[in-house]
Amino acid sequence: MTTAESASQSSQAGEFDLGKLLAERAAERYELHTRYLNHQLPRMLHTIGFDKVYERAEGAYFYDADGNDYLDMLAGFGVMGIGRHHPVVRKALHDVLDARLADLTRFDCQPLPGLLAEKLLAHSPHLDRVFFGNSGTEAVEGALKFARFVTGRPRVLYCAHAFHGLTTGSLSVNGESGFRDGFAPLLPDTAVPLGDLDALARELKKGDVAALIVEPIQGKGVLAAPPGYLLAAQELLHRHKALLIADEVQTGLGRTGDFYGYQHEEGVEPDLVCVAKALSGGYVPVGATLGKDWIFKKVYSSMDRVLVHSASFGSNAQAMAAGLAVLSVMENEQVVANVRATGEQLRSRLAALTDKYEMLADVRGRGLMIGIEFGRPTSLKLRSRWAMLQAARKGLFAQMVVVPLLQRHRILTQVSGDHMEVIKLIPPLIIGEREVDRFVDAFTAVMDDAHNGGLVWDFGKTLVKQAVANR
Repeated sequence: MTTAESASQSSQAGEFDLGKLLAERAAERYELHTRYLNHQLPRMLHTIGFDKVYERAEGAYFYDADGNDYLDMLAGFGVMGIGRHHPVVRKALHDVLDARLADLTRFDCQPLPGLLAEKLLAHSPHLDRVFFGNSGTEAVEGALKFARFVTGRPRVLYCAHAFHGLTTGSLSVNGESGFRDGFAPLLPDTAVPLGDLDALARELKKGDVAALIVEPIQGKGVLAAPPGYLLAAQELLHRHKALLIADEVQTGLGRTGDFYGYQHEEGVEPDLVCVAKALSGGYVPVGATLGKDWIFKKVYSSMDRVLVHSASFGSNAQAMAAGLAVLSVMENEQVVANVRATGEQLRSRLAALTDKYEMLADVRGRGLMIGIEFGRPTSLKLRSRWAMLQAARKGLFAQMVVVPLLQRHRILTQVSGDHMEVIKLIPPLIIGEREVDRFVDAFTAVMDDAHNGGLVWDFGKTLVKQAVANR
């Protein structure tokens, strides 16, 4: 670098100092969100006591200004698959920035997208090509477009309670009415119950179905497709010349103990697969739609159609570098094997508590995607309290567990869906026995308190008042 270049960079750096800006304004974070962004987010966080100030993060932990650690059992809704600020991903991003690549010229073929596609497809041996976008919902949008185009049919089937994203196309296959309300008209898609092959067959007989899109394990409620369902559905779809789309945005990249969730069922080979979230390394948004060769060749059938489906920031160098680094970490650190071992340990220890706590109804899931469901107790005293919560709003008991996990035990979790008494655990895939011990001990303490009529119920009264006020 010449002296002139160095002087120029120093001058430009002096015009914008990110560290100084954060030092001066970071304390305003909640006020800024209230004024300029979604004003309901800070309101909700203040109400439930989640308005923490995290100063930094590493691996599976956040840290506040006093150095207290908080165990992350949410992983940014699954984005932080290999933990926060993994050194391999950080180095890859520094390297790609320092390389000053001629990125996004739109009229050349850079090596990184091809290398990442090659790596992804190595884990997807029945698939042949990849389209890179910028998010999970964009990956789903691409799959919906491809399926409609190659089949010439308008309708896509989806499962009740599914979540595939919130842009208009993916919202059309969203199985939760709360997300869809007020955004009609949507695309002419149709819900079928997860696992109901007869319902699937009835819709296919109408002759206008392009595809079925399905999560191997639904994020809302952590509900797995029944054994044999995906294979039987695939055979039905192909018999009617329709496609199977696997939404692996949350279940993919090792989350369930295999690279993809559908791989737990032998013989399942989706025609299109959607991935995102963990592929980003938590840094640069990226989504990918993987598909069979014939599908891509039909969509991109001529030079006139070369840009018929594209994305302005798709295949950018930073996202591709992050994705390559993530897959390297997964291979070198045997992340999928860790998910299988740690997930089984966590699930089995929690499942063993169902006999101890009458309000703990079920523990289910696969790998490090675990649902903890609560249900109506049997004892009279607890039944009356449970009924009070249910009358105000279903899902309040699960929230009563989530809040003390954070406030008393510094563990971040989430309720799995609106009006659901289910907590979902989707921690970073790198957690181990120490994190399992910490979570199980904390969960046991909260459940002891709930069953003994402790302070958890005082917070429950606050939630009831808030729920009634919001009606």
